[in-house]
Amino acid sequence: MREHTIPQATAKRLPLYYRFLENLRATGKQRVSSSELSEAVKVDAATIRRDFSCFGALGKKGYGYNVNYLLEFFRETLRQDDKTAVILVGVGNLGTALLHYNFQKTHNIEIVRAYDVDPSKIGEEISGVHIYDLNEIEREPLGDCVVAVLTVPVQAAQKTSDLLVKAGIQGILNFTPARLDVPPHIRVHHIDLSIELQSLIYFLKHYPLNKEKAGGE
Repeated sequence: MREHTIPQATAKRLPLYYRFLENLRATGKQRVSSSELSEAVKVDAATIRRDFSCFGALGKKGYGYNVNYLLEFFRETLRQDDKTAVILVGVGNLGTALLHYNFQKTHNIEIVRAYDVDPSKIGEEISGVHIYDLNEIEREPLGDCVVAVLTVPVQAAQKTSDLLVKAGIQGILNFTPARLDVPPHIRVHHIDLSIELQSLIYFLKHYPLNKEKAGGE
């Protein structure tokens, strides 16, 4: 099935499935059922079967899914063999932590350069990543980089996103609380850690889990 016909909610769950399947293969497991997948990734089995059905017959009734086949199928679908170079903008505490981490477990994503406006940081390197002057970003060719991770202070978020768009960035992973105003062809994914934490606390208080069934996401 063509990629543009896959529901966006399904597409967002594919990396989660892929990560779990990698762990399964590492343990030597050959096949897995939708109920086992459901228990591991905390997505109901019916949703998993519906997600997988978007790609045709990936499993057999009564048998489940072949782990190696699924893993290779999603590797190709998610283009895991294609290296994606991204930039990071804002080398504060969070930005520095992300540079040290640099998506080491994904293998196909790498922060290749960073930007900031602080003169004391410009020209330095963190974990081998050079820090450039953000004000010069339009003069510095970004090459194949079309995705930016945004970790600037909230008051600078919109102005910075405007600079990124002018520089040719097409996708922004926004760690700031700001809701960015960008052109229609720019995709923005928001990650607000405070909202996620508040949501977690709310659910802990109002929807307590059975301790025997509780688990991490």
